Amino acid sequence: MTAEQLADRTRRATNAAVDAARELGLRVDHPEVLHDLFSVVVHLAPEPVVARIPVVLTAGTGPDDQSARQQRELDVAAWLDEQGVPVVPPSRRVPRVPVRRDGFSMTFWELADVADDHEPYSGVDVDWSAELHARIAGYPGPLPFLAPFNRGLPEIFAVLDDVDLLSPAEVKRARDEYETLRSVLSDRTKFEAAFPDVGVQPIQGDGPSHNVIRTRSGIRFSDFEDVALGPVEWDLAMMGPDAVAQYDIAAVQRGLRRTDPRMQRVMDAGRRLQFVACLTLIPQLPLLADGLKSVLDEWRTTPLIL
Repeated sequence: MTAEQLADRTRRATNAAVDAARELGLRVDHPEVLHDLFSVVVHLAPEPVVARIPVVLTAGTGPDDQSARQQRELDVAAWLDEQGVPVVPPSRRVPRVPVRRDGFSMTFWELADVADDHEPYSGVDVDWSAELHARIAGYPGPLPFLAPFNRGLPEIFAVLDDVDLLSPAEVKRARDEYETLRSVLSDRTKFEAAFPDVGVQPIQGDGPSHNVIRTRSGIRFSDFEDVALGPVEWDLAMMGPDAVAQYDIAAVQRGLRRTDPRMQRVMDAGRRLQFVACLTLIPQLPLLADGLKSVLDEWRTTPLIL
């Protein structure tokens, strides 16, 4: 997409959020775009409400799948908030459901009191991941098994031939590795048969220690779009041995299990393939081309070992 097309997408997403918010009874006088990357995040000023509108979508993402994913996120964030976990909660001023308008599906959240030193995707100590795992473990609602790996990726790998950065041999390798991992990760039954000593629980699904917002009242977790049932190692994938060792100390202190080295290797491999799949998103978000180069190089030099 060109710069003009990206700007137009942002404008249309913002207008859709404003129109939807007004239909829900909110007053919106001067919307402000707070963030614009995979989602457009809009403060619906003067209301203390933020709309998040995903605009970069994977192949095969249909309206029903997207709405179900957003509903899970809303439900989990609301439950965590009720338990006293520091999260950015859904807005209480509108119904807690996704809203579709003008081709965009959106959710509404409370406006966080963002601190001056907040930077998007700037991580905190991995101890926070252990804290979240301890708190989210009791979530009572249904969750799909390892959704970030099992949902959406099959459709993405089907169109991997269109990626200019991959040779035909690399496309074949990626597909072969994905099918190998799917043989043990596609559902909980297969997983437990292959890894009987590794437990699963609700997980955030996308590097929780990096999906935080620094607020004036402290750290708050955000972005539970990929919430799922799975091994905690997925939330630590590709963070490196030092971070995993630090997590293990924090996990034991909270009564959680230590990570399993073999499981961590498998989750690292799965996460690398997820990033390879993200190459298909470059037409929707061109800056990914540079951002994914180092991950692509790492994948090329790392053999798959189960």
